[in-house]
Amino acid sequence: MRVLLVEDDPLLGDGVQKSLGHLGFTVDWLRDGKQAEHALASEEYAAVVLDLGLPQRDGFTLLHTAREGGLRTPVLILTARDTTPDKLKGFSLGADDYVVKPVDMEELAARLHALIRRSGGHATARLRIGAIEIDPAAHQAWREGEPVELSAREFAILVQLMQNAGRVLTRAQLEESLYGWGDSVESNTIEVFIHHLRKKLGADFIRTLRGIGYSVERQP
Repeated sequence: MRVLLVEDDPLLGDGVQKSLGHLGFTVDWLRDGKQAEHALASEEYAAVVLDLGLPQRDGFTLLHTAREGGLRTPVLILTARDTTPDKLKGFSLGADDYVVKPVDMEELAARLHALIRRSGGHATARLRIGAIEIDPAAHQAWREGEPVELSAREFAILVQLMQNAGRVLTRAQLEESLYGWGDSVESNTIEVFIHHLRKKLGADFIRTLRGIGYSVERQP
């Protein structure tokens, strides 16, 4: 899952980016509000982690502008400001969560998973389609009740496909969810991951629509 981190503190930003990366997220990190505004207008993210005290454009202004422009992506404010007026202002401008620094990184990841899950219309933490079940927050997958070992990127692709069951996702869409800025992507990377997933989950679980993309079947 690809998230945008907007944080001007270099040590904190580096720590959050690395920690969330280890917990299964792909993190694009920007240090000022103006750059973030451009990124939100041109890129797709599963969630945003937003500091308030930013150069160029502060977090409140960025959030207000983005929501006015139609942004529906979940936004988690991560800030040192702990006053009730600041919290109320953040929620009134469209924040989905408000967390005061410092925060445990596993808690931050869990909050992001919850926001992303709710924004996708999923009421429960686990998703099940046929014999396959996943828990995105716990990074676990099962086939007919038995655990399945998946690499981080195999799991990320599976989450995307199951959260979008019934829709066809193109290779470009899957690559965007897996890779941040500056990551190199081999031309057949997605195909390799899909091949590995089929070996582990069953050949028929993921469908290929030749020349279009991949999908899993939606079930009642």
